[in-house]
Order: sequence, then structure tokens, then C-alpha cells
Amino acid sequence: MALEPKKINEFQVNEHIIGFYLVKQADVKVGSNSKKYMDLILSDKTGEINGKLWDVSEAHQEQVKAQALVKVKALVTSWQGSNQLKIEIIRPVEERDEVNIEDFVASAPYMPEEMYREILFYIDGMYNQDIKALVKRVFEGYKDKLMYYPAAKKNHHAIRSGLLYHILSMLKLGEKIAQLYDFLNRDLLFGGIILHDLAKMEEMDSSELGIVNDYTIEGTLLGHITQGIKNLQVLGEELGTNKEVLMLLQHMVLSHHYEPEFGSPVRPMIPEAEILHYIDIIDARMFDMRKVLEDVAPGEFSERLWSLENRRLYKRKEV
Repeated sequence: MALEPKKINEFQVNEHIIGFYLVKQADVKVGSNSKKYMDLILSDKTGEINGKLWDVSEAHQEQVKAQALVKVKALVTSWQGSNQLKIEIIRPVEERDEVNIEDFVASAPYMPEEMYREILFYIDGMYNQDIKALVKRVFEGYKDKLMYYPAAKKNHHAIRSGLLYHILSMLKLGEKIAQLYDFLNRDLLFGGIILHDLAKMEEMDSSELGIVNDYTIEGTLLGHITQGIKNLQVLGEELGTNKEVLMLLQHMVLSHHYEPEFGSPVRPMIPEAEILHYIDIIDARMFDMRKVLEDVAPGEFSERLWSLENRRLYKRKEV
């Protein structure tokens, strides 16, 4: 009996699968036996999975590349607590397959134009004219890329338009927190939320499908925090931004990763920067938790999630 095409979230260990998938990443490596193999990340709208192709031909190296659609036959195995594919057959999609690449790209749940307008509404509502002018200038300068850029190469919000979705979710959470802690400067908090990750669009090289091929040279050498600080300095001087305002916004970008080993040379020294860090963490972790639990049955555990310190999550039963 022929195998029916399966989605990634339907895979079970030790079963043979067949289906159409998008190649997110394709690397040719050399194994311990000195033979070449392909290390692939395959995806569809339900998730992604690592796959290994051990018998690599020249044709495979030419045809199986990032952002290509492929048809795959493979055995589902388990490696270090996560599903993995041992690929038996792989070929590029052909016209007769009648598949559309956009059907395989995970995207934000809202239209990017809608999210962009909503974030502009937050900016236009700012009272401090220096914060408003600088944030709007930086934000609008990235408009074209914001329509499709993810917030990360892997893990949280690594989806098409994921960066807009991440910023908007953080703004909504920040708005609620500012209602409770009314001593916070809302303009400063909202400005830091909008600005904190925008330089990722210079750090990462993404296609219009929202798939990051790699990090840029500048992104690898400097990182998005340094790039963000540099951009604010240049535009702040150009706009004549108040020095205190510019310094505080730069501090928020500089400190939002909190720890030196994660890229922040200083920890938050103002309440708005402290809150920014935790809002960022909350939104990233809730995204990853929700995603990993989608395909877990109530009363069972998920696979281990690297972004959550290699924890397994339990999906509670209805109570």
C-alpha cells in the first residue's frame, strides 16, 4: 500500500513517512567514515525536523538547497529525545506534484500590514516628541523588511512576519504591566520594546519567505545589540534627539539580554529596561511553549526543548 503524505506534527518514531517539505537549511558534512552526508532542516506549517541523508550524490548537492521544496521518503527515528528523519529518497518537487511553496511557510497569525499599523498607533500615541520621532524614524525605515522578517533563525517567532508579531505581543503585555506599575514611563517602555530587536534585520539574512539562510558578516561580528546602538546614535544625532532620551533608549537596547554571556554588557539600571527584559523573555517562552504543546496529547510530555533549558513540558488535562 502506498504511503499517504504526512505532516511533521503527525510523525511517530519507527514509522516510514512520505511527504512534501520545505528545506530550511542544507549542509554537506563529512562523517566519521570520511563520507559526505547531508544535514537538513525540513519544515512545513506544523513544525520542523532534522533529517540526515547518508548517501549523497552530486545531484543531491545541486538540487537540495535551502528554500527548495522537496518530496521525501524517510524513516522516523529518535535522537536525544527529539524526532529525526533517516532519509531514504529525496527529490525536488516537480510541476506534476501541484504544490505551492507558500503553503509550507509558518507565518504570524495576523497580516503584517495590520500589525505594522497597530504598532504605528502605539508610536503615534507617545507624548514625548523626542522618543516618538526617533522610534518612528527607525521603525518606518525597516517597513519593507518588517513585512516578512522572523524574530530569530530558530526557536521563538522564527516564522514569517515573526518580528512584527513579537513586537506587537510585547507592546500589549507592556501596556498591561504599565497599568499596574504606574510609575513606569510608558513612552520609554514602548520605545524600548519597539527598538530592541529591529537590528536583527541587519544581523540575519532572511528571504521573503521569512527563512533565515545565515547571519550576515556584520551580524556575526557585531550582533544586533551593537548594531542597534550604532543606528540609534547616528539617527539620534541627525534628529537632534535629547541626549538623555537617546542614552536611555540605547541603555534599554544594550541591556535587554541581561547577562554578558547573552550579549548584554550591562544589566538594566532603570525600571523600564528591567521590565523590557522580562517581557521579552515571557513572550519568547510563551511562544515556544505554546508551539511545542500543540501536538502533545493531554496528560503527556513534549519532546525536550533546547530554548527552555532542555526541559520537557507537560500538557495538563482539563481541570
